[in-house]
Amino acid sequence: MVRTGDYINLVKGAILAHRLRSCLTMLCITIGITAVMLLTSIGEGIHRYVLAEFTQFGTTLIGINPGRVTTAGSSVGVFGAERPLTIEDAQALKRIPNVTAVIPVVQGNAEVEAGKKSRRTTVYGVGPEFPTVFSFAIRSGKFLPEDDIQAPRAYAVLGHKLKQELFGDEPPLGRLVRISGNRFRVIGVLESKGQVLGIDLDDAAYIPTQRGLALFNREGVMEIDVLYKEGFDEKVIVKNIEEILIARHGRNDVTITTQQQMLDVLSSILNILTFAVGALGGISLLVGGVGILTITTIAVRERTSEIGLLRALGAQRKQILVLFLSEATVLSTLGGAAGIAAGIALAFLLQLFLPALPTQFSAFFTALSVVTSVMIGLLAGVAPAMHAAKMDPVDALRAE
Repeated sequence: MVRTGDYINLVKGAILAHRLRSCLTMLCITIGITAVMLLTSIGEGIHRYVLAEFTQFGTTLIGINPGRVTTAGSSVGVFGAERPLTIEDAQALKRIPNVTAVIPVVQGNAEVEAGKKSRRTTVYGVGPEFPTVFSFAIRSGKFLPEDDIQAPRAYAVLGHKLKQELFGDEPPLGRLVRISGNRFRVIGVLESKGQVLGIDLDDAAYIPTQRGLALFNREGVMEIDVLYKEGFDEKVIVKNIEEILIARHGRNDVTITTQQQMLDVLSSILNILTFAVGALGGISLLVGGVGILTITTIAVRERTSEIGLLRALGAQRKQILVLFLSEATVLSTLGGAAGIAAGIALAFLLQLFLPALPTQFSAFFTALSVVTSVMIGLLAGVAPAMHAAKMDPVDALRAE
């Protein structure tokens, strides 16, 4: 009978006696785990980055677009049968209980001129509640005031970058700019917001919605955004929006998308992405398993006489099986730990040299990597261990 202490000594002795072979076995797993850790950290980093970009505007935002999307994925509005969304529709939605802000939005690209300087950039036609809905801060001056919705004054608010491009360090408040040849007076500058999913919100001009419709020769707005109080049921808000717009349009001809719906769909897509890149790293683990199988098979053949001696001293087949499986498990566990350390180190270096590439480790994937490395060691070691356990002790001793 082989005691537990003897098991430990035999496993330790076998690993230390063949250091090169043991290192190669661990290396097979280390490379696979490193690949899995690195790829999943990038996938998880992208996942959290994208969700953070969306949630910076909160989760109580509802977007309304003209044209109803059918189950086939196409819009009824393709055939021009839907009524456009109007500023009056946005005004009507303000009557919904627990709605805190409503902004009609239209956007386009236009030439913005200030003196001899000009810049072609994005121009947004928005309502006065825009900073509240999208969490913008005012750097200087003020945002667009409450005004006559049909004939608002020609005011403009500049993004931080656009202000720098047109005016440099000079104060822009009260100055005139031309947008597509139309004169607007600058009344405010926004704090830097940076890029949101590749869209530079600082390199933009913001004007009243009605002015934007005239500027871009549009009959209706591109979107109406509704912000409601936290803690209230979004389904009730959506139902109220539908009822008001059906009453105004005669039928349901809009597409309503809640921020939570967008986050749910986006999260599911990003989860698939993370698992996909993790699966790519799993190919390396599969190769590592083949390596362990090969090296363990060679080890069994080299230790035939040792197996015969153990069997002659009374070791049972089950104990021989456990002995070789234990060796494979220990090596794969050590290789997995080394792979996790290497993955963390590489991700840190990536973050250091490529700060724009987000990396984030997940406790789930880290634990899964450890379990996977142990399981691969066990599975890869089963066939050689069973072969060793089935050896006849007499034949094994003669093999020397």
